[in-house]
Amino acid sequence: MNENIDIWLVGNTGLRNPNRIQEGFSVFANSPFVGNLRGREQEIGFMNLLNEKGIIQNESGKDESGSHARKWRLMFAKNGFIYPQVRKADGNQNELGVLDDLTPFGKTFLKADTYPAVQECYLRAMSVEQFPMPNGDGHFSPLRWLLAIMLELERRTGSSELSRIEFALWGHTTNPSYDLNEVVDNILDLRHRREKAPAKRPFDKKEIEKRGENYDKKNDNFLDYSDMNMRYLRISGVLQRKGRGLIIVPSKHVLAEKLAKNTACQDSLMYQYQKLCNGAPLPTDDMDVAKILLDDLKKQMKERHIVFDISDLPLTNSNEINIARQRLENILAQTDEIAYASEQRNQWREIADYMTLLMKGGGKLVYDEDNAIEVPKDETPAYLEWVLWRAALAINHMVNKPYEVRGFRLDSDFLPVSAAGGGKGDLYWEYKDFTILTEVTMSTSSRQEAMEGEPVRRHVSDAVLKYEKPVYGMFIAVKIDTNTAETFRHGIWYAKGDVKQRLDIVPLTLEQFQRYFVAMFEAKKAEPERLQSLILKCESHRDIVDAPMWKWYIDATVNEKVRELHSRL
Repeated sequence: MNENIDIWLVGNTGLRNPNRIQEGFSVFANSPFVGNLRGREQEIGFMNLLNEKGIIQNESGKDESGSHARKWRLMFAKNGFIYPQVRKADGNQNELGVLDDLTPFGKTFLKADTYPAVQECYLRAMSVEQFPMPNGDGHFSPLRWLLAIMLELERRTGSSELSRIEFALWGHTTNPSYDLNEVVDNILDLRHRREKAPAKRPFDKKEIEKRGENYDKKNDNFLDYSDMNMRYLRISGVLQRKGRGLIIVPSKHVLAEKLAKNTACQDSLMYQYQKLCNGAPLPTDDMDVAKILLDDLKKQMKERHIVFDISDLPLTNSNEINIARQRLENILAQTDEIAYASEQRNQWREIADYMTLLMKGGGKLVYDEDNAIEVPKDETPAYLEWVLWRAALAINHMVNKPYEVRGFRLDSDFLPVSAAGGGKGDLYWEYKDFTILTEVTMSTSSRQEAMEGEPVRRHVSDAVLKYEKPVYGMFIAVKIDTNTAETFRHGIWYAKGDVKQRLDIVPLTLEQFQRYFVAMFEAKKAEPERLQSLILKCESHRDIVDAPMWKWYIDATVNEKVRELHSRL
């Protein structure tokens, strides 16, 4: 194993979140750049379009070369959504399709309207062996190869878990030209030595330097590329987060075994491209395999005493069997989400730490080498909704289910896929005697009122008409613009038939909410009635002061309520 190390990349460091690809691809599919995405003019044009649609943030025209567009084009092509460029050595472009045009698989990807459907598209793409073997003899699939490593680890240790440093040094630096058993030997050797190391960080640094002797680029790439690669691999739905590493999803174990049987092949790259662009087959397309996976999932759910019923579904072909399996996977996901929700009361410090990162505009907080949290800077809107959802779960006592509270989608690690769509409120915290409709925004400019004033009042109005109990609006932003406060101070909305409503909406900064949230948990008094009391006290002066003074009064009220809680310690 002394050959030169090469790190494979299933993603792109300039497009670290694969969950954004479908949004960008939808913009591309409806643009004049389909089949016309080469050259500086086209690349800059598409980049500007992505920026205009809010898919990327090209701050102050920072990128003037169109490099953003090239990164997106690369990921569209690598996943088979557009026809990739065929080198002369691999065949003729006409044998595949028009360069950068939409592929049949790309059209399927556009129609994927559920997260499991999106995951399956990525799984099909990642199952294709299109990465060249180092000796030039055939191609391999990084996903299949990694699954083979993890399954061998599981055979030897009882767990498929692969830590971040193990992935960094022996995961994405290896391929099927390596001996699988030797790779796993090295992982276990690393694991055992690391367990005995008195300090993990110096140990990891030394190991990276040692492995980096056979790598001709920056040693930082070992870990930097790890985080990006693991994030892309997880979107396949077969892998999920375990600490800062990976583990095989239990309900996808049989599928992982099937995929890992073949990690490389001798077929031509043109053949692989054709398979990729038309939608690569999966083991689940075979009826017998689909039935095995369904039976395995039913067994797992019975062992966990999870009630299900698929007796109304036909099971006469692989498609019908897979639909039944997806129904069970959805029930399983909801069950796991309820378990996740019940754990949040013990995670309130981490929730508060996420709020701190959001107030900074994103970033990372490393607790130790195996535990860290991160808010990607270009995903702060989604993370703000998510962290307030977690805060609600931590406070507990809601009568609606965790998945009914939120409007955004989660991945298999319970991380946000994207922010909620428009048309309804962000978060519905429904309690026995009242409901709090929580609306959030990362906007801090004078545009905040124009963007949020109307929809927030409309959503609260709709909730008032829906619930037969008091409804309070809680608007949370990093900074509250005074014009926004003025709009909510009046809180006037005319519902259908010109019915005048006076809405109860209190604007809080994220820092104010965080202070009160932390104080409640420190005092062991995290109860929804305390939030209700805070909202009522904050709005009690709105008719006798102007907006600047109301903002001051809200802050003073938060301070007073925090002091009351601290006095109970």
